[in-house]
Amino acid sequence: SIKAAAKQVAEDLMVFYTGDQPGDTPGNLPDPYYWWQCGAMFGSLLDYYYYTGDDQFNAAVTQGMLHQVGPYNDYMTPNQTKTTGNDDQGFWALSAMSAAEQKFPDPPSDKPQWLALAQAVFNTQASRWDEEFCGGGLRWQVFSFNTGWDYKNTISNGVFFNLAARLAIYTGNQTYADWAEKAWDWTVAVGQMSPDYHFYDGAHTGENCTDINRIQWTYQPGVYLLGAAVMYNFTEDEKWRVHVDNILNTTERFFSLPAVPNVMVETACEPYNTCNTDNFSFKAYLARWMAATTKMAPWTYDVVMEMVRPSAAAAALQCSGGSSGTLCGAKWTDGAKWDGSTGVGQQMSALEIMQSLLISRVAPPLTNSTGGTSIGDPTAGSGPTFNPDLPQGVIQHRDRVGAGFLTALIILSGIGSVWWMIS
Repeated sequence: SIKAAAKQVAEDLMVFYTGDQPGDTPGNLPDPYYWWQCGAMFGSLLDYYYYTGDDQFNAAVTQGMLHQVGPYNDYMTPNQTKTTGNDDQGFWALSAMSAAEQKFPDPPSDKPQWLALAQAVFNTQASRWDEEFCGGGLRWQVFSFNTGWDYKNTISNGVFFNLAARLAIYTGNQTYADWAEKAWDWTVAVGQMSPDYHFYDGAHTGENCTDINRIQWTYQPGVYLLGAAVMYNFTEDEKWRVHVDNILNTTERFFSLPAVPNVMVETACEPYNTCNTDNFSFKAYLARWMAATTKMAPWTYDVVMEMVRPSAAAAALQCSGGSSGTLCGAKWTDGAKWDGSTGVGQQMSALEIMQSLLISRVAPPLTNSTGGTSIGDPTAGSGPTFNPDLPQGVIQHRDRVGAGFLTALIILSGIGSVWWMIS
């Protein structure tokens, strides 16, 4: 069954996580993984519980997500100053947002709550919106001493857009929707989305964001796709329906190898064997957001599933590697020939595409008016924050926060055989 296949992949995913072991740090993956990917991994495990009802990982997810909130409950963690980009922080917020939407068990009352955590990250990032360069947008990085401070990347701004849209519909607060509009409009104006809805990587502030890096990753259109679908659901404005349809059309470029039609490919690196630990996880997010889009924009279901079904079957064939014979590879287009790679990203991607087959069987995301129970705080993240640029003990406030670090990229080997379970 699909649930049995997802369970195998999820259990193999948790083999790579040691944060729930005595003496290790909850919410951290071992080298070579970066901090953000653990937050993103928890998002996959939240989805696993949402789709299957299997709660075996819930305690580890809750422990890790609460351990990493930082001293001000905003996912600004002091031990991650060299790996904190706006996108990194944002992925943790998206997982917290999913927890609220999916009615994942709420934390104890004396702990920060899922919705409030998402709101805190939103507020910290809204305060970093930078009008001085490129007419707006978020910089890639949060701290100015790290490489990448001078880069404004699409995924940071896309995550902010996605989060703002989802906060708008969850809370009913128009201010979040206004910020979502602002982030979308900036992405278009600066050219990080082309007129034909291709999403590029980013550009540098020193060039006023005119030197656009045109590399295209799967998660870039994915994050905007779901955000646009949510905005359509919230506003009922036809322009968002047009945006959804056009993004979905261009997303098909990642499912377009003639030999294996409708099977997802990370086109920027898979064909060249250059994917790194971050890249291996990107297909997970496109799968996640495509499936979620069908709940906010139901007319997309048939088109989405035409890509999800073949991709899920192909991913399952790749889950035949490692000593267990069940670890998942990255190249779904290779069929049953395991590609020899294993890792967190490979497991996450296979898990998300497989469990997306269950999207029609689960309820839509909740809001605070449709049964959501997570407690929010619209002022969260508006006060002091952690800033290592200042002397120890000095508090830095949001309106003075700086930014910057380039997440390093390392190639990983490893993960695939549960294909028969979903075929």
